[in-house]
Amino acid sequence: MSMTPPSLFEHARQERLKKEAPLAARMRPRTLEEYIGQRHLLAPGRLLRRAIQADRLSSVIFYGPPGTGKTTLASVIANTTKSAFVTLNAVMTGLPDLKAVTAEAQRCQGEYGQRTILFIDEVHRWNKAQQDALLPWVENGTIILIGATTENPYFTVNRALVSRSRIFQLKPLTDDDIRDVLKQALATPERGYGNMKIRLEEDALTHLANVANGDARAALNALELAVETTEPNEEGVIVITLSVAEESIQHRAVLYDREGDYHFDTISAFIKSMRGSDPDAVFYWLAKMVYAGEDPRFIFRRMLIFASEDIGMADPHALPFITACAEAFDRVGLPEGHFPLAHAALYCATAPKSNSVLGFFDALKLVEHERDGEVPNHLRDASRDQKGFGHGVGYKYPHEYRNHWVAQQYLPSSLQGRVFYEPGELGYESTLAGQIRERRELQLAALRETEHLLAPPEILTFSPGDKATEQWLARAVDSLAGFLATLRAELFRRRNLQRHERILDLTADAGLLTWEAVRRVPEGGVWALVRTPEARQVLLEQARNLPELRQPKVLVGEPEELPELLARAGDGELRFDFIVGRNALGRSGNRLAVWKTMYALLDESGSIALAENLPQRGQRLSRLTHEPLPPEIAQAEEAIYSDLHDPVVGWDIPELRQEAHESDFGVLHHELLESHRTQLLPPAVLERWMEESQPSSYAARLLRAGLSRENLALLKNALLPLAGKTITINSVVAILSAGR
Repeated sequence: MSMTPPSLFEHARQERLKKEAPLAARMRPRTLEEYIGQRHLLAPGRLLRRAIQADRLSSVIFYGPPGTGKTTLASVIANTTKSAFVTLNAVMTGLPDLKAVTAEAQRCQGEYGQRTILFIDEVHRWNKAQQDALLPWVENGTIILIGATTENPYFTVNRALVSRSRIFQLKPLTDDDIRDVLKQALATPERGYGNMKIRLEEDALTHLANVANGDARAALNALELAVETTEPNEEGVIVITLSVAEESIQHRAVLYDREGDYHFDTISAFIKSMRGSDPDAVFYWLAKMVYAGEDPRFIFRRMLIFASEDIGMADPHALPFITACAEAFDRVGLPEGHFPLAHAALYCATAPKSNSVLGFFDALKLVEHERDGEVPNHLRDASRDQKGFGHGVGYKYPHEYRNHWVAQQYLPSSLQGRVFYEPGELGYESTLAGQIRERRELQLAALRETEHLLAPPEILTFSPGDKATEQWLARAVDSLAGFLATLRAELFRRRNLQRHERILDLTADAGLLTWEAVRRVPEGGVWALVRTPEARQVLLEQARNLPELRQPKVLVGEPEELPELLARAGDGELRFDFIVGRNALGRSGNRLAVWKTMYALLDESGSIALAENLPQRGQRLSRLTHEPLPPEIAQAEEAIYSDLHDPVVGWDIPELRQEAHESDFGVLHHELLESHRTQLLPPAVLERWMEESQPSSYAARLLRAGLSRENLALLKNALLPLAGKTITINSVVAILSAGR
């Protein structure tokens, strides 16, 4: 460590040590010309070579596996530079040694203007405090640091030191490099075997170079052992044959450590090979770890994680299978334990893959970064405060329903429509994908239609509950979801869709038809019309897990505005093969305009399928109550639906046929489906029905149909007890289909 010239006796001792040193130490290159390998760093014109030759080296860190020449390169610099050169080994030294070096460096700089280069071997072994102590001297230029490490410096060396140093990565030597190193040792006198008669046969040379695996030190040690243990033949020549070489180095020097970069890089390659379903690569990386002495329990732990992270629901048996292999290994031990180890790896490599479990981490990220969503009231714990706040009221027990499932809100209201789990398309999970997506769509559609039914608010004031109401409510939601599924199936049954066709959903607010359309035309396209920007946002949120080209194009507006909306979106010339919708006509104030728009947007061979509630065949309010009412009330109600001038209620199949004909459609086919939907009658809704001052209200229509105010009051009084109760709404839905 001292920078003062050695004494005569010390010099003699050092010379003796040099002669007695191992061949690898004696053959350490002294100049750049003797250095073999690392041409990416030291070939003529390279930055590092120019810096060494000009003696203008700044702080550097050499990073690479053992035997690649890090310490050797430092010794070349020491022989080349005019700076004072000091060597420390991080394993053997500490802060006192560093203080001595920096004090001497300050003296040399002050008295002679000489720089000091400090070479620290295995610099990663120094702890943070030791590395921090070095930093000021590197920063002010007193010390030029050369660090050598087999560990990634970005993880193991002080960031401040790294930021002030150039990093040079040394790679394992090639077989040709190793051959040159061995030939150099055989040809060099004094330090090598140039003064001895040695013949290294070609196949022996090849074996030494190959088995050394890029480690020059291992190759030189093997050559030294072969030379020192082989007797000369009759001619005084030491012949190194293949058999001698094999005895000198029987095991390949595997570049691997159980705590550093090679450990992490190799296990990473192993995992990525399993993920890529390449059993050959899996066996190779597994063999490398086993050969290098990796703990099999560590490998099993990684495979257990892999069984959930990368196989997951595609093969739910993967996790118990890997667990069983790990337990078998513990019982059997080595070497027979290699069988269950390899068996588990092969299972992971060949199993179907799904990473859908990663959806959990999307949810975790959302919980971390977004505002907390309240637990829906019906999902709260009912055991403590059901009476006080109504917690748990409205919860539907799935096992009481057909197929043990019922549409029900489970996410917080602010997160409705968010998708975290996207089923994979392989293995067991492929059997779940259709059911999960269909239930998700039906549930969202049911939620939007009867949101006040599915997510009862928390009770802020208390009154005795009505259990019968909740039971009726559960049945209502279940029947609604089932009926929506029937409607969807009936609409898409009207056309034998081709995978490349284009579909327009006129009523995509609930997404009921949109996602079925996306499934049906994977090579085509889907355009979805919604009425509000909020509905558009919900659809886009649901679509975010789809490939971009599979996502529906969402437009906001009314059906009559579609030509303008499409033109604005750059699709003005687009024509559709299939147009679907639910109550697209009934909710429009101009049905004929909707018919004509659909016709204009259809391709020549296109067709439409619509589900429309027929108001003339719908529920009459007078039939909701069991109280006897004057016949004039029923007569007035029938008169409302007979008013053909009322675009909201005055139409049925004949009017639809006429409108389709006027829009140049061909034959309009229809099929009628009866619906019996049970729903809550909120008091506010009943008030709107009976509000006489509103021209569009039911009461105003009854008065225009000739009903007296006295009879209207009787109807209102008969309906009042139903407010807040469940009622059954009977309706008839027409499935309409037509082509150009």
